[in-house]
Amino acid sequence: MQPHQKSRLESEPHNSIRRPQHSALDGRQPVGIGEAPVKLCVYGLWHLGSVTAACCAGAGVETVGLDPDTAVIANLAKGKPPLLEPGLRELVQKGLKAGKLSFTADTAAAVSKADIIWVAFDTPVDSNDKADVDYVANAVRAIFPHLQNGAAVLVSSQMPVGSVRKLAAEFAAQAKGRVVDFACSPENLRLGKAINVFTQPERIVVGTDSASARQKLEPLLGKFCKNLIWVSVPAAEMTKHAVNAFLATSVTFANEIANLCELVGADAREVERGLRSEPRIGEKAYIRPGAAFAGGTLARDVQFLQAVAAGRDLSTPLLQSIINSNHAHKQWPLRQLARIFGPDWNNLKIALLGLTYKPGTDTLRRSQAVEIGVAIAQKGAKVIAFDPGLRAAPADLPHAITLGGDIEATLKGSDAVILATEWPEFRAVSPDMLAQGMAKPRLIDANGMLAETCKADPRIAYYMVGTAA
Repeated sequence: MQPHQKSRLESEPHNSIRRPQHSALDGRQPVGIGEAPVKLCVYGLWHLGSVTAACCAGAGVETVGLDPDTAVIANLAKGKPPLLEPGLRELVQKGLKAGKLSFTADTAAAVSKADIIWVAFDTPVDSNDKADVDYVANAVRAIFPHLQNGAAVLVSSQMPVGSVRKLAAEFAAQAKGRVVDFACSPENLRLGKAINVFTQPERIVVGTDSASARQKLEPLLGKFCKNLIWVSVPAAEMTKHAVNAFLATSVTFANEIANLCELVGADAREVERGLRSEPRIGEKAYIRPGAAFAGGTLARDVQFLQAVAAGRDLSTPLLQSIINSNHAHKQWPLRQLARIFGPDWNNLKIALLGLTYKPGTDTLRRSQAVEIGVAIAQKGAKVIAFDPGLRAAPADLPHAITLGGDIEATLKGSDAVILATEWPEFRAVSPDMLAQGMAKPRLIDANGMLAETCKADPRIAYYMVGTAA
């Protein structure tokens, strides 16, 4: 199997409106048919899986986490999750202490005793946003010999439409008298907010083709949300693809409009307000201009849909244009540097604030900040970066990027600074800090995080997507 380091990442938008935490999360109610407590196996323990296992154990479900990586298992057994996610370490440790959570690499032992196997591998994506679906499918096939009669397999890993029914058919062909339900519930993982999103969802979409699967899964999922949307398996798979493709379309649309606003002297934030005031668009629309989307998740589902269309000789020009538009927008910070410094970037020092894919995590995988830093260094500039989530240079940090010790050290003597990842700590960056530390204060802030404090300061040359500098 491929290492977890290639795993995919979530990048859906944050929605601050949440239901109050459900009272059943106190962990006192059994889960399963009638009063019989269910035995749950969460299979695949990187980000999605470790969050799923910890949250289910926290809700009182007897949970065993299974993963083929013995190093991951050893660390989790000590209460150490494989990545930084706010609240996850504490929740894992609480589950271990309460005896509700355990971890193992022994597939037979974990699966043969489980009533529900929740497949939660983070599907790897490559540098072209193409998912390695076989990685997950082969992992599911590996548990077929150990599934007990009457079990249910719930797949939340990111797989293309048709995958779950295909796996169900493959199992049926070798079942030897066993009856196992296969279902699908698309993950809703959001880096930095994963615990809250898992335990307090607004709704859970569940795809199943049998009443028995629903009977098994409803008590478990109902612990976290009463708004369960029951659909067919392919409808659940398509829902995930459609949601992410819609969000990707919204992002690229807003950014293309913003780029046009820069050319004609319109403020894209004012245009955004106008759009939200239109009832057919709405206040919650994902239309805020800013940086290009990254992380591979939105792009992966667009790629899934394009593959479905290509396999059936269907033209989908809109879907095909989303990725191209987003790739073009990734060049926005570089275009600003070119406007400022021209073509010669030798002897420049460019500071990056933020390197991780999102705030609240320590992962660099598919980070747009890293891509920007490497691209700047390739043009001859020196790149120094600071990220609150990185205490030391990780092994996968490109050599072209040097870590600064703190914000002040990173800014010192720099010719321009790019605010690349919106850690809350960067709100402490003030106009005085920029003016006193930089050779000449130039702030490139695609999302406008520091617009309120820095945009109007006459000492700062400020650049934000959708606003003429």
